[in-house]
Amino acid sequence: MMIAKPLAAAGLAVLAGCSPAAPDPRGVHRAETLLTVTGTGRAEAAPDQALFTAGLSSIAPSAEAASARNAETMNRITASLARLGIPTRDIQTRNLSVNRIDYGPNRGRYEAGNIVAVRVRNTARAGQAVAAVTAAGANIVSGPNLSVADPEKASLGAYGIAYKAARAKAEAYAGAAGLRVARVLSIRDGGEGGYMPQMGDMDARMVAPAPVVQTTAPPPPVLAGTNASVVTVRVDFALQAR
Repeated sequence: MMIAKPLAAAGLAVLAGCSPAAPDPRGVHRAETLLTVTGTGRAEAAPDQALFTAGLSSIAPSAEAASARNAETMNRITASLARLGIPTRDIQTRNLSVNRIDYGPNRGRYEAGNIVAVRVRNTARAGQAVAAVTAAGANIVSGPNLSVADPEKASLGAYGIAYKAARAKAEAYAGAAGLRVARVLSIRDGGEGGYMPQMGDMDARMVAPAPVVQTTAPPPPVLAGTNASVVTVRVDFALQAR
């Protein structure tokens, strides 16, 4: 009985030494080599919306007079957009202000400001919309910024290109090392590297007003061109001997 105890302990030690090693948490097998590469994909899409800001700055002897003048002109501006078929859901107030002027030749008078952001869902009519608000009395106009309304959908083609680029890199590395790509272990989205402006991103700061020019000249041309979407992907590959 005294000899049985060390024999049992020796048996347990042998069994522990023969137990399989814990699996690699990355999913790599013993005969495999882990390779991590990144790929970049680029896709282009024609913008389908134009975003611009339009507004008015008025100076009058009183705050009430300046505000009333602004309200009258802004009503004309929104009416001009409605005649172009732009719905109210695509017109958003971005700034309302009334300030007493304490310097310069207008000292003691009041300045009222009003700016709206406008979304034109037909880029071919963006120039017409800018001309319409200017003719209606807007003396602060900025834009247009041309963008894609659904950037995620526009980026779908870029994801496939990014993965193919990562796979091509892996094949090149494997070939140089005398190995082959055996398996894909993981695919991680690196997100979009490009930027497409949205309505909430537009700058609505007050700037020095430009003189209003009443004109019947043709609207300024707006060339839509294309917007690029750039995405990245990170892929883990398992390589094996050929």
